[in-house]
Amino acid sequence: GRFVSQCGRFITGIEIHPGVQIGRRVFIDHGMGVVIGETAEIGDDCTIYQGVTLGGTSLQPGKRHPTLGANVVVGAGAKVLGPFTVGENAKIGSNSVVVKAVPPGATAVGIPARIIESQTGAGPSPGSGSERFAAYGLTPNIDDPLNVALHKLIDHVSEQDRTIEELKCKLKEMGADIEAECPPIDAPQLSRMVD
Repeated sequence: GRFVSQCGRFITGIEIHPGVQIGRRVFIDHGMGVVIGETAEIGDDCTIYQGVTLGGTSLQPGKRHPTLGANVVVGAGAKVLGPFTVGENAKIGSNSVVVKAVPPGATAVGIPARIIESQTGAGPSPGSGSERFAAYGLTPNIDDPLNVALHKLIDHVSEQDRTIEELKCKLKEMGADIEAECPPIDAPQLSRMVD
């Protein structure tokens, strides 16, 4: 098995350990540089793009590599490292580094990968006619959750600035002596920096 694996690696640029369990209809697109470790398991109907590593993080005996559920898409250059499960219909964005489990139907993006929940739960079942293929693990209208959180914080601080200014005006009308002046934050500028 190892001889055949090494011959395949030489010819295709894809290194699959002979101990890997691979499901039906697994598609390795532009496979150069794909490395799949010994204890990895790949479910049915998965798509794996170039430069993907399904690797381990230790040399201990036993399960060291990830398990991909059915219908998983792993984008180009992604690294999925460790003995955890990537749930059915999940997507791994290109160049992401995944080091923890991904729930079914979710998308993992970034370094280290952050989980973005699917809008429709676990997603459609294969063959239902309603599934939408996500090339390279990309889905439309998906934002980095860190960016979303930062934009919400910027909006919140901007609203607080506005409220504080209104309170200061009311206090001045009532005769309070307010000398401290803080420049308001420039929310649009901060938002541009975050994007």
